[in-house]
Order: sequence, then structure tokens, then C-alpha cells
Amino acid sequence: MRPILLQGHERPLTQLKFNTAGDLLFSCSKDHVINAWYSHNGERLGTYDGNNGTVWTVDVDSESRFLVSGSADNTLRLWNVASGKCLYTWEFPTAVRRVAFNEDNSKIVCITEQRMGYQCAIRVFEINREADGTTQSEEPLYLFNPIGSKATVCAFTLTPNVIITGHESGKVALFNVETGQEFESNERAHGARVTDLQLSSDRTYCITSSEDKIARIHDTKTLMVIKTYTTETTLNSAALAPTQPYVLLGGGQPPGMGTRTSAQNAEFKTRFWHKVYEEEVGRVKGHFGPINTIAVHPAGTCFASGGEDGFIRLHHFDDSYFKAQPFGAIEAED
Repeated sequence: MRPILLQGHERPLTQLKFNTAGDLLFSCSKDHVINAWYSHNGERLGTYDGNNGTVWTVDVDSESRFLVSGSADNTLRLWNVASGKCLYTWEFPTAVRRVAFNEDNSKIVCITEQRMGYQCAIRVFEINREADGTTQSEEPLYLFNPIGSKATVCAFTLTPNVIITGHESGKVALFNVETGQEFESNERAHGARVTDLQLSSDRTYCITSSEDKIARIHDTKTLMVIKTYTTETTLNSAALAPTQPYVLLGGGQPPGMGTRTSAQNAEFKTRFWHKVYEEEVGRVKGHFGPINTIAVHPAGTCFASGGEDGFIRLHHFDDSYFKAQPFGAIEAED
């Protein structure tokens, strides 16, 4: 499984995202730049320039028409995927740490940081998809402040106007964005900050990773914990393999935080765990520092990891990956 090394960033990666078709991979970084790549060969398609700070987060709609990004320059930006043009910019008092489209591309949710006397805020904007997309409402459709621990990650669930959030305290919660009410929560989902949240393709369950060295799969309606994967290193990202019974975990502490031996052993490797049996089945090495973000192709044919070293490693799976049955054959029931 020879990786394709994508060199288009000068600073650590913050998030990777495949589009729904899977032919494009989007990356953002602390170097203020967003890049688009062809996923089959790693060729860089283009760059989205305009941010004046770390781009923390990016998401693309299911039609690959609009891209949305959140940055440390306190802006949320809407981009035309094909042209690279910035269509609209929303400005806030603090940095935007997470953005996500809903299922029908009509809304985006964003989290802004708690800082300088401002509370953590969750805003939902309605996206005007008419004409060229440059005419957007400056005011959010909904705005509320989560009470207690600040939110770090979020996504729309399958239920209309309901989002799932991960928090600094380790809590995972469900909010009705129309009322701003938190109507379901699991206070002990994790023991430390939730670092990533990725949905299954049908949005019925999600996986979260945390600084407590644990990843968990949750039901997005009830927040019931379905599976738990316990590691010995801080986790920065977790992703679901759509066609095989695996989850992919990545993390590690920056140099100086951990011992040299632990860094050599496991910290900077993408780790594959069996989704059902909760046991580790393999590791893929390559990064020279912590893995900050992992994304899996929607068809499950490849995955990409982005590191603190500024590199993206794009791996296309060999036949052996699809044929492997580490714990015997599991037949899916209809």
C-alpha cells in the first residue's frame, strides 16, 4: 500500500475532507491555505486563498458546488468549489473552530470559540443556493450559547434541526437548533476534550475521538455508546471505514510531551481497529509527528491522514485489505 505524499502545506494540517463523490480531497492547515486535490493520483487541483489565520475546519456540500471554511481570523467563508472564488464572508468576534453542512445542503452550522469575554456560540446559517451564491444572509437563522463546557465539534444528525456536539469536558450532547435547547447529553462520554466527530454515511451513528486516549461510536438519536476503542496515546481524529468493519484512529503528542520509545512504537501511526470486536488489527506508519486528521473515501477505497509535519499521506487500499478477515467472516444481515 504505497502512499502518495501530498506536499501543499507549510504548516500542520487541521482537517481533511473528501467530497461525496470521492474524487476530490480538501485540506486545510495552519498556513492559512485550503487546497483541493484529485484523490486518484494526488494531483493538486487548486487553492482557496483569502484567509488571514489558521484555517481550522472545512466542509463541502454533497453536490461539490460550495465549500465552507472556518478560520482563526474570526471568519466563516463560503467558496465556489470549481472557481476557487470566495462568495461570501461572515465575521465574528472569535475564531471559527468547526463547520458542517446539513444533509440537504440548505444549512451550515459553525462553532465560535469562547475567548476575550465572548461565550462559545453555535450559529446556523441558511444557505441561499440560488444564482451564484454571493447573496447570503448576514444574520444567522439560529444562534445560541451552550451552557457549561464549550463545544469543540459538531454535525447535523438525520433528525431535522438537531445537531450532535462534542465538548471540552468530554461531554457529547444533542441540541435542537431552533430552541437552542440541549435535550440529550452524555456527560461521561469522554474524560477529556473531544477532538473529532465524524458521522456514518447514513448519519445514524458517529465516532468521536478524545484526548482521554479513547474513541467511541455513539447512536446519534440516543447518544448510547455502541463501541469503545481504548489506546495508549492521545487521539486527535477518528474515522469510519464505510465498506469494511474497521475504524481508523490517529493522534500522538507533540515531541517533548511523550517518550521517544512511545513515539517510535505507535504514536504517529494510523491505527486500524475492528469496529465490532474492538481490537486493533493493523497500523500504517509514515508521519514524523502527531496525526491531526483522518478522512476515509466515501466508497472506502482509500484514506488520507494529515499530520503536524505538514504532509498529507494518501493511501489506496490493496486487495488484501478488502479480503482480510482478521476475526473470521462476518455476514451482514439484511
